[in-house]
Amino acid sequence: MSATDVEETAELRVDQFDFELPEDRIALRPANPRDAARLLVVRPGIAPGLADHVVGDLPQLLSPGDCLVFNDTKVIPAELAGVRFRGEIAAGVSFNLHKREGAHVWRAFARGAKKLCAGDRVRFGDPSRTCEAGELWATVSDKGEGGDVTLAFDIAGPDLDLRIQTIGKVPLPPYIGLKREADERDRADYQTIYARDEGAVAAPTAGLHFTPDLIERLEARGISHQFVTLHVGAGTFLPVKAEDTDDHVMHAEWGTVPAQVAAELQAVKANGGRIVAVGTTSLRLLESATGEDGVIRPFSGETAIFITPGRPIRAVDALMTNFHLPRSTLFMLVSAFSGLDCMRAAYAHAIAAGYRFYSYGDASLLFKASQP
Repeated sequence: MSATDVEETAELRVDQFDFELPEDRIALRPANPRDAARLLVVRPGIAPGLADHVVGDLPQLLSPGDCLVFNDTKVIPAELAGVRFRGEIAAGVSFNLHKREGAHVWRAFARGAKKLCAGDRVRFGDPSRTCEAGELWATVSDKGEGGDVTLAFDIAGPDLDLRIQTIGKVPLPPYIGLKREADERDRADYQTIYARDEGAVAAPTAGLHFTPDLIERLEARGISHQFVTLHVGAGTFLPVKAEDTDDHVMHAEWGTVPAQVAAELQAVKANGGRIVAVGTTSLRLLESATGEDGVIRPFSGETAIFITPGRPIRAVDALMTNFHLPRSTLFMLVSAFSGLDCMRAAYAHAIAAGYRFYSYGDASLLFKASQP
């Protein structure tokens, strides 16, 4: 089965994954220190099934021989504000880069897309600054649906990357960005401590909870870790507009599971250890790399895997993840992992107990339910 295939499941309505979330549960800043965030442990089928902890308790909640799988993608400051020029007419526009198509080409979601046409020129940055840190030009080479456009920049490769780093802003999720502006704190806060492979426009947020001290304590307990890479796209924030999950189209994201990592993870499983995905991005990539025989293999390419209840989870035994949006593909994923009824109960408990939600919020440690 290819990474873009979705196995046949019973029809699922999107409204089955809805719930009410008070606005004050949305975290606008992360916990400090990072591993002081709360951690809800969810064990399906084991009474009482829910236990309140903090992320710093993780070494005691896992066992020697287990292996954490981190996504080492690095967030780029992918929010760009600019001015569109068409003849003598200028208009303000802004973009969130979401997928690199080439050395000088990016796909982006445009705000103010109605103002754009193929062939328009767009200037980003401050033209009064020096060349190295000042303006950046692009041409709108294509315009798709839903505000999706293709930008062909005038410079390419490392020069373009440096200019984006200078001009761009951290692309905070809309549920935070609508409440406050991104600032310099976010450049550090919205990045894992182990990020190294640039290309994401959204953070793998479960990893934001880790500190050097926590990783050292996990290693001292005999809990290893491995790195994979999935460049998270802005599509992760798009709402599910379909009424039936079968009608939702996932945006593809690029990822890689190196051969050595696949072999190490297979060895962990052979020795009786558990694979613990840190974040839904790690889980989605590992499941994309795993065949029906349960063997994790090297993987490099795009995946648009969509995990909903009824689809077997073959590679991962436990999942550390934040609390997700109602009706989102990520809440569907955790419901596939631990069971829809179980996750409804877990989220009801989290809301009643004051857990903080979304990218800067608290975390959960989910164990896998019996699979179909």
